[in-house]
Amino acid sequence: MSRIQQGSLLKLKRKAGPDVWVLRWYDETNGTRTYRKRTLGTVIRYPHQRDAERAADALRNTINSEFTVPETVAELVTHYRENELTEEKKAYATIEANTHYLANHIVPQWGAMYLQDVRTVDVELWLHTLQLAPGTRSKIRNIMSAVFNHAIRHEWMDRNPITKVRVSAKRLREPDVLTPAEFASLITVLDLRERAMVMLDGSTGLRRSELVALTWADIDLELMQVNVRRSCVRNHFGDTKTEASHKPVPLHPSVVKCLKAWREESPYAAEADFLFPSLRRGGKQPLSPDTLLKKVIRPAVERAGIKNKRIGWHSFRHSLATNLRAAGVDLKTAQELLRHANSRITLEVYTHAISATKREANNRVMQMVLEAGKEQLSAPSPAPSRMPLEFVTYHKPFIFFGLMAGTTGLEPATSAVTGQRSNQLSYVPQ
Repeated sequence: MSRIQQGSLLKLKRKAGPDVWVLRWYDETNGTRTYRKRTLGTVIRYPHQRDAERAADALRNTINSEFTVPETVAELVTHYRENELTEEKKAYATIEANTHYLANHIVPQWGAMYLQDVRTVDVELWLHTLQLAPGTRSKIRNIMSAVFNHAIRHEWMDRNPITKVRVSAKRLREPDVLTPAEFASLITVLDLRERAMVMLDGSTGLRRSELVALTWADIDLELMQVNVRRSCVRNHFGDTKTEASHKPVPLHPSVVKCLKAWREESPYAAEADFLFPSLRRGGKQPLSPDTLLKKVIRPAVERAGIKNKRIGWHSFRHSLATNLRAAGVDLKTAQELLRHANSRITLEVYTHAISATKREANNRVMQMVLEAGKEQLSAPSPAPSRMPLEFVTYHKPFIFFGLMAGTTGLEPATSAVTGQRSNQLSYVPQ
């Protein structure tokens, strides 16, 4: 714990940027004295010493209290986890993911470094050395930025060194989606439970955490809709991802029929029972989606003859979004069905033009070109004209929209006086 003290306020120069105000003090614990320092802000933020003194007063109160201001990245991360990564503020999945990245990547690399020594370029270079997917590197960058924003909010720092860190989140490959024909072939090779699960997921686009958390009370067969009330990640139940996720989702009659058949066969068919319970756990927990995907769904994908596609639970959500676009569904309706917070997510993240749609669009354009070409060919031929040879840059016949240049009637002209070929082309009727 620090002794009661005022510390010393200094104005120091930096290698880059304006000068900064720094408060220095010392801690004395068990007879050991350790000098500390904290950057208050730049001379732009505090142009006069009296301004910096007022900022230092708040820090002095902290120094002389039981709480020690974080100095290293590891200390800041500890404070961030204790105050921000809580169930009151974050979803369980977010807490779990952020904790993993902090403990396995950020703290091992940066934990011992003082906060004011973290540099933008150093972080950027480090991120590019990580043998991880671009999306994962982007997540690590964003978590680091959130940690430093936490320090700014508590007025321990005046800048975030991660703000200008550049890292791409571009996918290495586009996610695989199922065409309507592939989806139909898949459900025919599944047993009743898995068929009901895949049909429900593929027709509604539910996230897997929402799918496994469903109970029979969430299925309204009269209104033919499913009410999404919660999510489940590794048997930990919590709220849905966004407020928009709570909106009910319509059910197709074929899905309702399949769910009714599954409920008649399921040993756990009470209102409070899970739609897809774990038999090994006596119905007290839902099925493990990862285990089911590995042992049942992906082998069924192979049996259905679907090649060169890696299918996961989120593939059904991607497929629904893509097929909605191919069917001509407007963007707002697609957003409502997928329960996205805004239409930008629907447009940029989940919709991918499929090759068949591209091919159809290309065929329409070419059909217009060919029809126009037929009208040109059927029109009366213009008067014969001459073309200088220097305008002809390619002498061999070539193809352009299916027409061969060698059949246009252009041939070297013959002089009526000398009988020799000239350096001009004349039109010869065909």
